[in-house]
Amino acid sequence: MSSESNIREKSPAESHAEVIVRMFPSDANPAGNVFGGEILKHIDMVAGIVAQRHSQSNAVTVCMDSVNFLKPVFVGNVLSLNARINYVHNSSMEIEVKAEAEDIVTGIRTTTGTAFVTFVALDKNGKPLHVPKLSLKTDEDRAKFEEGKIRMEKRLQNRQK
Repeated sequence: MSSESNIREKSPAESHAEVIVRMFPSDANPAGNVFGGEILKHIDMVAGIVAQRHSQSNAVTVCMDSVNFLKPVFVGNVLSLNARINYVHNSSMEIEVKAEAEDIVTGIRTTTGTAFVTFVALDKNGKPLHVPKLSLKTDEDRAKFEEGKIRMEKRLQNRQK
C-alpha cells in the first residue's frame, strides 16, 4: 500500500456530493418504473464523487451493500442523490447514499432508496493508497463513523468466509 497521504483530515461535509438527474422513458420499463440498475448507476457515480473528493485520487467501487429500494421512481421524476462519507480505514471509504424522487408537477419529494458503497483509493500505479482521516466535528459524524466501522468489520468477516 502506498504511504500515507499528506492530505489533511477532512470533515464529511467537505466531500459531500449531490447529483440531480431527470428520469426519461429510456431509463424505465414499459409501465414507467425506472430500472433499479439505472438507479444503481447513479448511486455508484455520486458515491464515486465523494470518494474521489475525499481521497483526491482515483477510487474504485469495491462493494455495494444494504441497497434498499423503498419506493418506485417514475419516468418524469427528478432523482436527487445525496452522498456523504461515513467511515475511512487505510485505503477504504464507506459512502452513504440517499435517493429521493421529486414529482415536479406536485412538488412531492419521496425517499426512494438508500445504499452503502465502499471504495478503495488507488495511486497512479493502481495500488491501494492511504486516505485522509475523517475530522468528526458533530455527534452525527461520530455516530455514523462508529456505525460505518461496524459495517466494515462485518464486510471483512464476510469476505474471509
